[in-house]
Amino acid sequence: MSQSSSERPLIGILFVALATLAFALSDTTIKHLTANYSVQVIAAIRYIVSLAVILAVLGPRLGARLWQTQRTWLVVARGVCLSFATLTMGWALSRMPVGEAVSILYLSPFVVMLLAVPLLGEKVGPAAWIGAAIGFCGVLLIVRPGSGLDPLGVLFALLNAGIAVTYTLLSRGLAKTESTSAMMFYVTLVGAVFFVALALPEFPTLDASAADIGLMAFVGLLATGGHFLLTAAYRYAAASMLAPITYLHLVWAAGLGFVFFAHIPDFLTLTGMALILTSGVAIAIRSHIERRRAAVPASSAEIVPD
Repeated sequence: MSQSSSERPLIGILFVALATLAFALSDTTIKHLTANYSVQVIAAIRYIVSLAVILAVLGPRLGARLWQTQRTWLVVARGVCLSFATLTMGWALSRMPVGEAVSILYLSPFVVMLLAVPLLGEKVGPAAWIGAAIGFCGVLLIVRPGSGLDPLGVLFALLNAGIAVTYTLLSRGLAKTESTSAMMFYVTLVGAVFFVALALPEFPTLDASAADIGLMAFVGLLATGGHFLLTAAYRYAAASMLAPITYLHLVWAAGLGFVFFAHIPDFLTLTGMALILTSGVAIAIRSHIERRRAAVPASSAEIVPD
């Protein structure tokens, strides 16, 4: 990171805010489309569009470097993880409000933090452990018995959070040897192959309007644009500084769920969302302060599976 670019944090913050808005819009659009189409059909078109955008934008500039990797099988495994994350999130959104589904996904950063101790040798202080416990309590409030959420939808959302943990740990490990562009290329390539194979039996009888096909393509543009913005943000500010801003995803998701589906979470669910948001932001801010004091560069960006 150059000295000049790292001194423009407001641009980085703006990019992360826009990226999380793009992800929330993508989630909202997927929920709307799942009323009439299977997740695999929606995701197939989404990944095809994403792959086309990446090839058009990065292909001419990078050439063969776009797909060159050192640990190809792990890179492909990361792509498979994201494909299953997309599938489980789509199933969760088809059965749950957007805000609640996204909130459960944010259980994964706390689990990653805990697993990073034995697997990656990272240190976690007492305050972070307390924050993780508070965030977990927030998830329990959302999925509590009597919350009115579809149990199968909750199961899919929890599976999605579990897959997100594996995806994030793979991302951290691969960031040491692989380029961001190559990892982005392979997740879209794997996703396109994965979902086209799943949706192939449905394509001959698919009766979709041009508007709905356009919305599926729009999901691809939103997801790809969100990842590009998130990646670009870290040219202007440290990852530890921007990490709290990623929790805007919860706010956007809850707001869009109200605007488009008139869903208002009950008091306990809102309390759970607030606990996840507060604890996640507090941990991220504390991590940033500690890194500044120790003068240790922040780790690379973590992309929210979507």
